[in-house]
Amino acid sequence: MRYFIAGTDTDSGKTLVASSLLYLASKQGSTLGVKPIASGCEPTSEGLRNSDALALMAQSNVKLAYERVNPFAFKPAIAPHIAAKQVGVILNADLVTAQLETLPFDEVDFALVEGAGGWRLPLNHALRVQGKLNPQAFLSTVAIDLQLPVILVVGVKLGCLNHALLTQEAIQADGVKIAGWVANCVDPEMQVTDENLSALTALMDAPCLGVIPHLTECSSQNAAQYLDLTKLVPAQG
Repeated sequence: MRYFIAGTDTDSGKTLVASSLLYLASKQGSTLGVKPIASGCEPTSEGLRNSDALALMAQSNVKLAYERVNPFAFKPAIAPHIAAKQVGVILNADLVTAQLETLPFDEVDFALVEGAGGWRLPLNHALRVQGKLNPQAFLSTVAIDLQLPVILVVGVKLGCLNHALLTQEAIQADGVKIAGWVANCVDPEMQVTDENLSALTALMDAPCLGVIPHLTECSSQNAAQYLDLTKLVPAQG
């Protein structure tokens, strides 16, 4: 089974949820988590490294070289399409798909592809072709082409209802199934959280895999106790 992890926006908690799901799934079989595109990478003696990609690798029991987990790594903590242009890297959906197709997903029981930013993340500056949106310019095209069901991470904060519903509508309009969603409480001072969670449950068309409270000690193991993999709609392959 393989899924695409999407978030309602940046810092919604995609990596926390992805690594926690991998932690749970690793108790039952082989797992692999990848993050094909990452900005904000740190220079090391071995090359650029991204903390999100490393977190996925730590919870995956199928071990690959870093460059296969995160083939497009950029140092500036900015939008990837801008970071790519600054260093002269060509970035489009076909190139990302080609990298993912080299991975042993068919040999793994549970695999996750973590996106970057929100669902409609731009990949290059040719955003329009002949007045129409260019599909090659968006990371969502990768999930569409590979028909990866989505696990949607909702960052629970003021505005999350609008973000969640619009993201759900965009994913469904693209013909991609949402296999489940997770509420991640990113704002410890948010008011009427329970009421917002009730509204989210009514608005979302997929099963809720869990509600992660704002954690004092944020780790995959701590977050995993709030998630339920059995509620996830099975993916093909």
